[in-house]
Amino acid sequence: MNELIDLTGKTGVVTGGSRGVGRATAILLARAGASVGIAFRSHQAEAESVVAQLEGLGGRAWAQQGDLTDVADADALLARAQEEFDGLDIFVANHGIWPPIDTPLAQMTDEQWHSTMNANLHSIFYTCRAAARVLRDEGRLVLVGSTAGQRGEAYHADYASSKGAMISLVKGLCIELAPRGITVNCVAPGWIDTEMSATAYEGEERQRIAESIPIGRIATAEDVAGPIVFLCSRLGRHITGEILNINGGAVLVG
Repeated sequence: MNELIDLTGKTGVVTGGSRGVGRATAILLARAGASVGIAFRSHQAEAESVVAQLEGLGGRAWAQQGDLTDVADADALLARAQEEFDGLDIFVANHGIWPPIDTPLAQMTDEQWHSTMNANLHSIFYTCRAAARVLRDEGRLVLVGSTAGQRGEAYHADYASSKGAMISLVKGLCIELAPRGITVNCVAPGWIDTEMSATAYEGEERQRIAESIPIGRIATAEDVAGPIVFLCSRLGRHITGEILNINGGAVLVG
């Protein structure tokens, strides 16, 4: 990371930090000089590996296990950030789920709807509320949404609705926190080559999806992490309330 993005002395927390976009974001933040804590739910070995990599980059690092759909666990995560770092500069809410099976709304169960909302929306409310209490002035809050939150997604109404609500949260929260110089933004990826989407890439589907993207390839986790770190840096200090699309031109929305 060059001097244009220098996060030396900054502290951050990344949820869903043991794999995929969360892991890539935590590593890029650490490369820029930040100390980083990660949250994870079940992949302890992967989380420990990420912490070792972060420490190897010279900063402080830790991992906290928990279920962020539980308000107590969400509060505990940000309480640990306050304890470890004596405040927080960056919070990246990256956790969430994407139910991979196409399900028409008429056939969607109450259980699936509520499970997705708990994972993708209620947990975001819990963690962002706790983060707003500990973020320092001039801090950064970045949520990881989806293009589905802007255009909808047939057969995945639960997922698209949860991400659409996230966008509305960003639009309101950015005004609430602006007097403290805290920016609130959302990145909206399209297809990403991560474990969460792996079932969608089986067989010939990977090639079909790649060909549907104007830039000709599926995004890597690092393709998403880079813009997140930009928004967390001084370079992004006058950007707030925005939805940054990262989809290779596949979904052109404002």
